[in-house]
Amino acid sequence: MLFPVSVPLFLSTSAIAVAALGSKQVHLQQPLEDETSHFFKIPALGFGTSGLDKAIVSEVVSSALHVGFRHLDCASVYGNQREVGRGISHGLKSLNLNRSDIWITSKLWNDQYTCSSPRPSLRADPSSHDPSLVEDALTHTLHDLGLAYLDLWLMHWPVGNAPETGKTQLDYLKTWHAMEKIHKAGRVRNIGISNFSPAQLKDIIDHSDTKPFVHQFEVHPYLPQTKWIEYQQKLGISVTAYAPLANTNPHYHPKNNPPFLLTNPDMLSVAAKVKCSTVQVALAWGISRGYSVIPKSSHIGHIKENFEALECHLQEEDLKRIDKISEKYLKRFINPSKAYGIKLFDGLEDA
Repeated sequence: MLFPVSVPLFLSTSAIAVAALGSKQVHLQQPLEDETSHFFKIPALGFGTSGLDKAIVSEVVSSALHVGFRHLDCASVYGNQREVGRGISHGLKSLNLNRSDIWITSKLWNDQYTCSSPRPSLRADPSSHDPSLVEDALTHTLHDLGLAYLDLWLMHWPVGNAPETGKTQLDYLKTWHAMEKIHKAGRVRNIGISNFSPAQLKDIIDHSDTKPFVHQFEVHPYLPQTKWIEYQQKLGISVTAYAPLANTNPHYHPKNNPPFLLTNPDMLSVAAKVKCSTVQVALAWGISRGYSVIPKSSHIGHIKENFEALECHLQEEDLKRIDKISEKYLKRFINPSKAYGIKLFDGLEDA
């Protein structure tokens, strides 16, 4: 389902709230609980922290909050959560915001938990997908971020490392059940998954009490995954798109790539028509399809440009033109199947 003209401030599991945005409203991205439906709302535009240098990430995160971002996406494997936490603390204090005014997502890693510093009171380097150590992993994450709770905690991949051999294997049900227990205890407000296949999602739903609140995976005009997104939305599962700008990231440049998304002729044409940058068009396209997007940047100019995508208004014809880009170029840029020795994304586009 497409939502023309405007982009939503919030996304919830019950409905997509579509509202026209004015420049005075854009900053009001607070993830409050809806008073009538009692569903938590995740801000549609988030700020990603993957790959951000620890030397500057505190300042970058604080700057993102000052620009207006109220949704931060983190992960233990990024190795910078302690610095991200400092940026959160500084940003909240300087803006006179409360913890409840922002949405923080982090992720449980499938290999060894990356500790920012040794803490003797906790087990060192717990194997995160060992169900008995899942709570330790969350404790590390909360300690590094300087938080009492997370708004959302995701299982980063449906795989884990066997403690005896270190070999990667499919491993998610027992881990999910351990996450469910933590969710009930209140240290995470919502739990979800990332990079799961349709069969793996069904397995979670069929054998668990808690349905994932969010599924985060790669989505952009070169990998629209329309049917997969719509299927989950019908189930009441929100979607978050990582890599929403496709091959802008220099790490995503293997051979036989399509052209840079931001210089794709169709993107340039739509951008000229609506008087937005191609970055803003790509982000607005994603949000208009009913899911949240998490671009990242360490440059203040790009951070502001990303945030201003909330004021980029696409018409139905613009959305349809972007939808057709994948008919010529269909490309998944992030697929560690060979590295893990396990087929991932089975049944999905360009798996």
